[in-house]
Amino acid sequence: MKDVVVLPGPSSLDLGNFIAARLKSVSVPIDLKIFSDGESKIRIDSNLSNKKCIVVQSTYPPVDSHLLQALMIVSGCYEAGASEVITVLPYMGYARQDRKFLDGEFVTISLIARLLECINVRNLITVNIHSIKALSYFNLKIFNISSIRSLANYAKTQFDLVDPIVVSPDAGGISRAKEFSEIMNSNFFALNKIRDRISGSVVMDENLEIDIKDHDIIIIDDMISSGETILKALDVLKKNQSRKIYAMCVHALSDENSLNRLKAAGLTDLVSTNSVPRPCSKVDLSADITNALSSIL
Repeated sequence: MKDVVVLPGPSSLDLGNFIAARLKSVSVPIDLKIFSDGESKIRIDSNLSNKKCIVVQSTYPPVDSHLLQALMIVSGCYEAGASEVITVLPYMGYARQDRKFLDGEFVTISLIARLLECINVRNLITVNIHSIKALSYFNLKIFNISSIRSLANYAKTQFDLVDPIVVSPDAGGISRAKEFSEIMNSNFFALNKIRDRISGSVVMDENLEIDIKDHDIIIIDDMISSGETILKALDVLKKNQSRKIYAMCVHALSDENSLNRLKAAGLTDLVSTNSVPRPCSKVDLSADITNALSSIL
């Protein structure tokens, strides 16, 4: 792929380089400078004339900085004469703001969609976007790929499981748990979670629809943010006498202190993909993303 180059953004250096290696493409370095006032400056010192550029930049926290850097890199590629820019945002920030929950709120993901269209993004790849509704705001070709098979295959080969049951921490993730459980050939169910939209506090029903005594549990979620939901789930599952409890997610947004707090609370292991670079990011997305890229290039 002589005409294809990969630009790993500052937030996705390893993942971008893994994708470049799979494509056997050149990996173009990006020089990032952060000024004392917090502003970013991007410099691309490479000949991109008539090249197809693949920009890989996950927009995890700090979301605003990583998002703006992605916009800068894409725009820089076009200014340098790129023939096409394919944008890979493994974690799509603001996808949770997909509707007006309270009067006076703004649907921020609709603005993100317009910003990407304004800089001529025509093909966009993301991974397990939080809200399918969020996709409806994009008027470009968007590939929302799933990493659930990769996560489940990791669990099958790396966890020492006894009669596992797959658990979604809420009803909204039941289809994800079902997909995961089918690969695991196991049972699944969802916890009954209620979140206060104003305070953010979570309450979980301790009465379960399935007997989990002496079963290993795999909690599967699309993201771990504050970690409070997983902590509540842990408490409920322990009270129902489960065996070992594992947690897996696509996007580990929490900082390392919060993730360590989850492990200290009794998780046997915590595993995520490398959409966000964390110590727990043990499942590589480069194969899944490269497969999606093959349908575009």
